[in-house]
Amino acid sequence: MTLYRAAMTVGAATLLVAGPAWAAPQPAPRAAAAPSNSDLEVVRIDPDAAPPGGTTTIHGFVANLGPETTNSPMTVTITLPRGATAEGPYFPEDCEATPNGRRVRCVFPPGLKANRSATALVPLSLDRDLAVGTTLRGGSVAVHSLDDRNGQNNRQEFEIEVVESAPGL
Repeated sequence: MTLYRAAMTVGAATLLVAGPAWAAPQPAPRAAAAPSNSDLEVVRIDPDAAPPGGTTTIHGFVANLGPETTNSPMTVTITLPRGATAEGPYFPEDCEATPNGRRVRCVFPPGLKANRSATALVPLSLDRDLAVGTTLRGGSVAVHSLDDRNGQNNRQEFEIEVVESAPGL
């Protein structure tokens, strides 16, 4: 009889944890919305010039040319040229840099309306041994999204001028 009671107790506990058989079914997880008809474009913005060892900020500017609001997330990837290293904090704050600080990836949620923009801000420092008058080339801003129907305008290069001292200082 003790074994019978133990089995009944375990069975009742399982029933309480699992819930009654007549409980309302849970709704199925929502499926992702179908991609929208959007055209994401990276707009070139060269960062301010900076001295060797100085800092400046990359503006990863992305515009939605429409005609629809985005239904999918978009990823903005900023690749820095040699001689520059990303240094947070970034905007948005959940952007992630590679261990060498040469690439930063920022994910924006769905919902960028047509004719609106989003900007990733990535502060960076220049190597101390750069020569004044050098132009750092090979940096780029790129965007990727399932919504984007035109891949021709998804990447722009930028340049960073190395100057004696930052303008205005």
